[in-house]
Amino acid sequence: MAQQSVLIVDDEPDIRELLDITLSRMGLRTLLAADLQSAHELLSKQPPNLCLTDMKLPDGNGIGLVEHIQRHHPQIPVALITAHGSVEAAIAALKAGAFDFISKPVELDRLRNLVSTALKLEGSASSAPGSTDSELIGNAPAMIELRDKISKLARSQAPVHIHGESGSGKEIVARLIHRNGPRASGAFVAVNCGAIPPELMESELFGHVRGSFTGASGDKRGLFQAADGGTLFLDEVADLPLAMQVKLLRAIQEKAVRPVGAAKEQPIDVRILSATHKDLAAEVSAGHFRNDLYYRINVIDVEVPPLRDRAEDIPDLARALLRKIGRHEEQPLTLDESALQALRGYRFPGNVRELENTLERAAALCDGKVIHERDLEFSNRPSTPQVRETITGDDHREAYGDLEGYLEDIERQILSQALEESRWNKTNTARLLGISFRSLRYRLKKLGLEN
Repeated sequence: MAQQSVLIVDDEPDIRELLDITLSRMGLRTLLAADLQSAHELLSKQPPNLCLTDMKLPDGNGIGLVEHIQRHHPQIPVALITAHGSVEAAIAALKAGAFDFISKPVELDRLRNLVSTALKLEGSASSAPGSTDSELIGNAPAMIELRDKISKLARSQAPVHIHGESGSGKEIVARLIHRNGPRASGAFVAVNCGAIPPELMESELFGHVRGSFTGASGDKRGLFQAADGGTLFLDEVADLPLAMQVKLLRAIQEKAVRPVGAAKEQPIDVRILSATHKDLAAEVSAGHFRNDLYYRINVIDVEVPPLRDRAEDIPDLARALLRKIGRHEEQPLTLDESALQALRGYRFPGNVRELENTLERAAALCDGKVIHERDLEFSNRPSTPQVRETITGDDHREAYGDLEGYLEDIERQILSQALEESRWNKTNTARLLGISFRSLRYRLKKLGLEN
């Protein structure tokens, strides 16, 4: 295998020498440039595997070099060396397409991690065509654009914020960004920020040391430590309490966490991906989310389209979901044209998750292996319908009843009677009622009759 090379662009001789020695000890060949002109000449002669460039150069700036490499050598990752605390410059570099950034004074361990991660890009899954097709099903223009964006984002370390309606597939997008990038061999740790009690959140995210609070009988690694070398996915990030948002911001900025009760911070190497179904900008305006944290996690924005905006994908999605639902069946389930038309005409407020739930119900209720329109029960029906009976004449009375509950009571009575007659043999009960065993099992579970 040919020796990998790194182009170092910095006008300070001491920095160039430090980077040269460090990378040479890693077995890498270095190309040195003191300004943009020299960098362009080296790029045209012998394109490197990685470029490290200072932000400020005598004849321009590093962002200009990032943009040039993005246009002419998109396969080369570029990392920026920025002044300490220069958050704006770092974010501008990431938005321009930089792989990552490192602050001065350069910490050699962090530099080595950055270089090692960047050089893994050539063999990462993102280079494989169609690597996202099997999970992001559909050929609607919005989905083609989304798959293309995932492939590009997988080559970066920039924080990505994924937004979209509930059930649209935000976590799938996050997993694909991780799996198609250089961190694929590391852990992907997903956490729902709205599901952790506020009093436990700091310990869950950052860990704690023994004796730091009542019940802390031993040291505990947090989710940041569990994701070290990989990706941390913060789902429903808008639900973080404001006090926790401050600590998260510091962890992202310093690339270090302090476990509860610990005396010092621990360095961490984690890529942050986040998601929410809420409008995060509106949450900032309302004072529910910190503007500075929004600025850090929303470097790159990805929108996952709702299912109603790509209705042409529903047949392919439905077929794929039915294969998943019936993976243990000998004969696959199929949809007839009436069911397909019904699915195409429904708006799916719950998106792909609701489509899957709808098909699971239909698979349980249908007789045989073909799902018809009558087998579909959409989950966003109006609240329990009210039956109104008006009696004319002298006695004007109105009676209201719970039709849904009334019908369920009748169904429960019929099922209970059939079960008793069949001595609770479910196969015989299904045969007695003239329904499939799968349909019986679904109905028993729905009505609380399963034993």
